[in-house]
Amino acid sequence: MPLYEFRCPTGDQFEASFSMSQVPQLLDCPDCGQQARRRIGTPRLSIAGSAEFKLIDSTKRSAHEPNVVSNKLPPTGRSSPTRYTGNPLHQKLPRP
Repeated sequence: MPLYEFRCPTGDQFEASFSMSQVPQLLDCPDCGQQARRRIGTPRLSIAGSAEFKLIDSTKRSAHEPNVVSNKLPPTGRSSPTRYTGNPLHQKLPRP
């Protein structure tokens, strides 16, 4: 159900939840008891806390605060190529 904002003549503000078909224009203020008018507020459309929001936030942050790499890259799992020969003259041959 949507939340609606109300404001009484003394300036107190509060929110109340109603279905869209049953929302009143006036409501009694819980603090002073006077009639409070319904206010037009901004819709609360947010994706905060979702995976999409976290991705967008980290992408924006990386433009201004890039991650600093201080160590060597981790090993890739590939080892150095095995040598087929032990002759040192073969190392001088051109490689493909």
